[in-house]
Amino acid sequence: MRIAAGLIFAGAVSLCASGLAWSQTPAAKSAAAPQAAPAPAPAPAATAAKPTCANPNALGIARVVEIDTTGGPGFGFEHFKQLDFLRDHEVVLTFDDGPWLLNTPSVLKTLADECTTGIFFPIGKHATYYPEILKEVLAAGHTVGSHTWSHATLTNKKLTEDQRKEEIEKGFSAVKWALGGVSPAPFFRFPALQHPPEMVTYLGTRNVAMFSCDLDSFDFKARNAQQVIDVTMKKLDKLGKGIILMHDFHKHTAEALPELMHRLKAGGYKVVKMIPKAPVQTLPQYDDEVLKDAKLPTVSSRPVSSVVQTISE
Repeated sequence: MRIAAGLIFAGAVSLCASGLAWSQTPAAKSAAAPQAAPAPAPAPAATAAKPTCANPNALGIARVVEIDTTGGPGFGFEHFKQLDFLRDHEVVLTFDDGPWLLNTPSVLKTLADECTTGIFFPIGKHATYYPEILKEVLAAGHTVGSHTWSHATLTNKKLTEDQRKEEIEKGFSAVKWALGGVSPAPFFRFPALQHPPEMVTYLGTRNVAMFSCDLDSFDFKARNAQQVIDVTMKKLDKLGKGIILMHDFHKHTAEALPELMHRLKAGGYKVVKMIPKAPVQTLPQYDDEVLKDAKLPTVSSRPVSSVVQTISE
């Protein structure tokens, strides 16, 4: 997260310099004897079905890849160079630090207009502030991971190992809470792209994939939307493909996204959607901590008509 001074979370500078399964075949029923019911399919992770595209000129989604997160694979050449799965002129769009008022809905509208997709890495606290916005992210078909509970830099030596784990686990639990109990994808991005070795190992034991990036838009530094576009495209044209780091928290990113999508289309770039093979398994201890947090809002599920009534006009 790159948040300006005055917000409750410390801004962090990125180090990145350059940069679902519906096919369940029913078991055949035997005419001779009844068969035991098949085991239920695992619950899907925080992804949703791809909506029908009404824009024939949209950027779209060129390819969907499923990620087996066993052992904690890493993606993004800034830190992880083992898994080079993107083809020439393929990109993955990623958005950190949301959900946030105005900006995240604007990003969602642009992606919907272009019938394309991204991976969202929300901050746990932000998820508890605006759960309805995060639900919109999921409902639009995007993949939802996590970006810690409070965006603490996990390389901070003042944090104990237990505190680092809490940042990771409580973040996932908060996202799950915000999504109404739907477990997010086991996709995680470290704040400021700072990867303490012990936590890399820990995420491996938790079967959580780690995301760095191939190129950073540096939208948190941008003075305007055009700068976001120019920086991103310059790096992308040099690399030819990559995982792009952006922030749905920032206004300039939301403003830049429509033109950036057009530039990607014009440049022959294609979007790859990444989904997990299975959802993350949150830990009950941290699920309970999120529920007990005194700062959590009370979210009403009543329809507007039962809450707000016009009595005079």
